[in-house]
Amino acid sequence: MARPDPPAGKRDSWNTGLTSIAPNKILVRGYRLDDLMGRINFGEGLYLLLTGELPTPSIGRLMDAMLVSFIDHGVTPPSTLAARNAATTGSSLRGAVAAGVLGFGRYHGGDALACRALLDEGLDLVREGQPLAAAARAVVARHVASGDIPPPGFGHRYHTIDPRATRLLQIAHELEVDQDYAHMLRAIEIALTQEESLRDHPLPVNIDGAIAAICGDMGLPSEVADALLLISRVPGLAAHALEEQRREKPMRVINPTTHDYDGPAERPVPGRRK
Repeated sequence: MARPDPPAGKRDSWNTGLTSIAPNKILVRGYRLDDLMGRINFGEGLYLLLTGELPTPSIGRLMDAMLVSFIDHGVTPPSTLAARNAATTGSSLRGAVAAGVLGFGRYHGGDALACRALLDEGLDLVREGQPLAAAARAVVARHVASGDIPPPGFGHRYHTIDPRATRLLQIAHELEVDQDYAHMLRAIEIALTQEESLRDHPLPVNIDGAIAAICGDMGLPSEVADALLLISRVPGLAAHALEEQRREKPMRVINPTTHDYDGPAERPVPGRRK
């Protein structure tokens, strides 16, 4: 039998600095939620919730760009297959999306956190007095010696150049946000190209590495990159689950290697939306 609530004056007290709910008023980090609506974009709202303050326009644009960069990775990732496999059983949409989120782990979706640790390792060497290039070579040498290749944040199973990482780092540079972490990321990328044992194995920066570096240069805790991954992938997981339910027969065996794309051909993006 459930225990009755203690008298109000004797309840254990605890605090939250996130959201205040009162009759007819919702405050998020001190701002009225209805005042924020239509005035900030989702990336800016997310930054506010995670850090406690509204971002500058540049940081807000970067937050939105990072969220878009992760929005979907196709049908082959384990998280997408988990969502589709749940959807084909007749699971609810929320159940299928939850299955997809649970499909993330150390080897799928964990590289941004691991890359941040890698970049911190290199920057610690710089703070100890090593030049940037030498610190990057030391980090690469350790990974080569341990067989931990590719390092987290570098290389991709499909792309020889990850277009998402290229664009995100370009935006960060244009907005003058790229600083120590981005510089270390590039230095490690160069050191990998100079490593003799990797001459035939290009390992360019991937989207996880770009986000790890940008979050570092924005002063965000490393766990925020992990949160961005989960938040930004939910729309893609929902879209795959919905497509599975609408286009495919129930209880099918899903082979990711036999799918064909029949969506729109490549088309230009219109000018920036206001």
